[in-house]
Amino acid sequence: MSLIVQKFGGTSVGSLDLIRRVAERVNAARHDGTQIVVVVSAMGDSTDRLVDLARGICAEPDAREMDVLLATGEQVAIALLCIALRSLGCPARSYTGAQVRVMTSDVHTRARILDVETQRLRADLDRGVVPVVAGFQGVDAAGDITTIGRGGSDTTAVALAVALRADECQILTDVDGVYTTDPRMVPQARRLDRVTFDEMLELAGQGSRVLHLRSVEFASKYNMPLRVASSFAPGPGTLIGREDPRVEAPVVSGIAFNRDEAEITIAGVPDVPGTAHRLLKPVSDANIEVDMIVLNAPREGKVDLTFTVHRNDFGAALKLASKAVEQFAGATVTGNDRVAKLAVVGVGMRSHAGVATQLFEVLARESINVRMVSTSEIKISVLVDEPALERGVRSLHAAFGLDR
Repeated sequence: MSLIVQKFGGTSVGSLDLIRRVAERVNAARHDGTQIVVVVSAMGDSTDRLVDLARGICAEPDAREMDVLLATGEQVAIALLCIALRSLGCPARSYTGAQVRVMTSDVHTRARILDVETQRLRADLDRGVVPVVAGFQGVDAAGDITTIGRGGSDTTAVALAVALRADECQILTDVDGVYTTDPRMVPQARRLDRVTFDEMLELAGQGSRVLHLRSVEFASKYNMPLRVASSFAPGPGTLIGREDPRVEAPVVSGIAFNRDEAEITIAGVPDVPGTAHRLLKPVSDANIEVDMIVLNAPREGKVDLTFTVHRNDFGAALKLASKAVEQFAGATVTGNDRVAKLAVVGVGMRSHAGVATQLFEVLARESINVRMVSTSEIKISVLVDEPALERGVRSLHAAFGLDR
């Protein structure tokens, strides 16, 4: 008997009718002889409403209390889904992250999963009960409720699938798979039948919102097959797994982009070892993730450092950078939160030359200025002015033949 973990996102359980539809789908799969563990996100935009409530009281609410508050969104969803399943005659039991014992670190609002206890889940499965687990949350060693960041329900689902040794982890959402780029921007975008872990890691890391980056990292580490499919209509979706050496990979598989970028430039700091560390350490100590970094060629013993952060962290990072440069006489800090990143991704780039040349040729033809460049073995990402983003994505999608 196969065992799968199915995760349903907030749009899939955004109303009572949608919850009933999910219950019918889970019940049908169970009748087909499949053992199922369900992971559920909060209903629709309920998490946003909870955040608004907290910020209506305080502009910067305490992180521990935010975790207590936000975890209630998933608790509502799992209870309602279990009620719907039981109304269909399907035995089901709901679990919060603390009840399952999804053990996490103690960094509130950004905790990391450390371990998952599965005894209660396995006992339910042996008795024919469908466990319904709250995504996005866990508990730390002190017994405090924690959350693992936006999109964390994907990570919860993969962690459960790995712990239970499931055959597959399915992420069921409002899209029917992974596309060559966002079809809302490029109507000619195509659904991909299969994507490698490496490609999905790059796509997620560069801004594709289909899957949470940490969930792909987890799945890749433990070789857990992931499938992204629609919760609203049947279909094979997109399978994410190891690279198949028998199949020649396309040079470029997809184009990802991210509007939520901000750029900070620190100019005129000494060109000596340790300068970059002294500038970036306060940012990392504040749990702010730095994405792209460029250090320019030195001039008269001075150098400029430019890095990017998520736009939500721009204000805090700019303050930290401004404080850090006080130790360097004459250094200045400037910021720009109206930039965007786009990236071309494909495992075929490992064995094909000329991808970067073609990318820069297309952008030049569109009069799009490149502010920063970052590369890996299977990715080239560039930072551009936000107004040029859509034009760049459409042009590159056509130039690399992704609409065919």
